Amino acid sequence: MHKKIVVLGAGISGLAAAYLLKQKGRDVTVLEKKNEVGGSIETSYENGFLFDHGPYSALETTPLISKFVEELNLHDQLVYANKTANKRYILRSNTLYALPMSPAAFLKTRLFSTKAKLRLFAEPFVGRSKDGYYQSIAEFVTRRLGREFLDYVINPFVAEIYAGNPESLSVKSAFPKLYALEEKYGGLIVGTIKSINERKQRAEKFNQSAKMFSFKDGMIVLPNVFAQYLGNNLVLQTEAKKIEKHDDGYVISCLHKDENFNIPADIIISTVPAFNAADLFGDFDKGLKRHLLDIYYPPVLVQYLAYKKEDIKQPLDGLGFLIPSKERKSFLCAIWTSVVFPSRSSKDTASFTLFIGGARDTDIFSLDKELLFMKIRAEFETLMKISGEPIFSSDKFWPKAIPQYNIGYVEHENYFDRFEKKFPGIILSGNYRGGISVVDCIKNSELVVEKAISIQ
Repeated sequence: MHKKIVVLGAGISGLAAAYLLKQKGRDVTVLEKKNEVGGSIETSYENGFLFDHGPYSALETTPLISKFVEELNLHDQLVYANKTANKRYILRSNTLYALPMSPAAFLKTRLFSTKAKLRLFAEPFVGRSKDGYYQSIAEFVTRRLGREFLDYVINPFVAEIYAGNPESLSVKSAFPKLYALEEKYGGLIVGTIKSINERKQRAEKFNQSAKMFSFKDGMIVLPNVFAQYLGNNLVLQTEAKKIEKHDDGYVISCLHKDENFNIPADIIISTVPAFNAADLFGDFDKGLKRHLLDIYYPPVLVQYLAYKKEDIKQPLDGLGFLIPSKERKSFLCAIWTSVVFPSRSSKDTASFTLFIGGARDTDIFSLDKELLFMKIRAEFETLMKISGEPIFSSDKFWPKAIPQYNIGYVEHENYFDRFEKKFPGIILSGNYRGGISVVDCIKNSELVVEKAISIQ
């Protein structure tokens, strides 16, 4: 007889794990406190514009994506990004420069100085770090590639991915692939070349070559089809309030529409954010609660804007642009949404998604909201050479957005491992373990399922 498995949270981590468990014939129930699934994945359709409030795309870096598309019959929904989106711009001195994607383009670009270009060629001769576990991505990149590469490549990319600060984020935890290239091969350039064959054998793709994808009706499609497959195994509007350990397993005290009830479980897979997990499991282990609460989730504002194409003078020929902190703008980056996925707006309009705040600029939210929007719009419209007013706008504020894998995060990771060994049957998951992206969460769901099935 299979053990009773309860998954807490119906974000992509919990849904993917539950889907795989149900496929394997396991007794699984998903509890979600909201009345909809998806977690940070939200999509709205207003006035002819499709707006993803959280992740707007994902990279096809794992065979699990094609497996899910096949099994869930998503072929008609799956859309790949326009090839134009392979081009990214970086803002420098109020000018947008295309990020060079080839050696020839790198030599010609005006994004970097001659000194910075020469410095990059010295990377293979830089030795390994002696303290990589507690090294920031800023220290790592400056040592290996130079300060200018940090300022005008890594800094804006960190803002796009984490809404974070490279001076705070751990290279080992936040960028494990970069860290591994140095540890295993001694450097980034040599390591990249040598690791190509290894990735091919694992059927994986480099993030640079992997296809960016979404769905015709937005990223919410994947959580929704998982929910349809789970059916009665998914229980919405049900919040886990307390968990107790009994001799024969665990008991979850739940609240469902003002009614209290208990659910027994042999295995609990928690995919709720770290700060929520701290409340649920704090009585089990005070140290765990401290580690979970130490994980920082900064606020992020997502603003969606649409304009008539005739009012935009900047050529729309890329994914968008990223902003280094040295440029001192009020937003982190701008994604040219309707360029990446043309069906997101009509042929004569263009839509954009701007990300604001994050760990890089929490002070910006002290401004009056109306003044903040005016400031952001003025900067964006100047950079994009826009002469008209937006024809549509919307926004979404996430008070606790993306977990920051800051320096010393390895201590959290090690403690979570020890906790799971101390309390067999409890598995901590979600985007604060193993990566923050949608595809990271999907890949980690396989590992979580293996853990659950291995528990005797």
